[in-house]
Amino acid sequence: VQLVESGGGLVQAGGSLRLSCAASGSSISINTMGWYRQAPGKQRESVATITSGGRTNYADSVKGRFTISRDNAKNTVYLQMNSLKPDDTAVYYCNADAYINFVLIPYWGQGTQVTVSS
Repeated sequence: VQLVESGGGLVQAGGSLRLSCAASGSSISINTMGWYRQAPGKQRESVATITSGGRTNYADSVKGRFTISRDNAKNTVYLQMNSLKPDDTAVYYCNADAYINFVLIPYWGQGTQVTVSS
């Protein structure tokens, strides 16, 4: 399974960005997908997750500003980020839990940099 992310970049505080992550691979069944982030000197943290049924979960720090969505037919997950703050600066990683031969395995993208200037 390969996860390919796109959409990161540099934006001013208050601006918006949309991240995308497409999963590819043969005979895969994706369960939960999500976005995590890691700022310099900090641990990786969960930003938002979404199940195959559409149930979402957000970190308190992004509630009301970020929206996660997915297209199951395309095995793609999106993260719409509005009202960005300098504290949102981090490398954002896509995650997908996929069933491979009935075993649930986590996969990670390569990461995309999001920088919010003040």
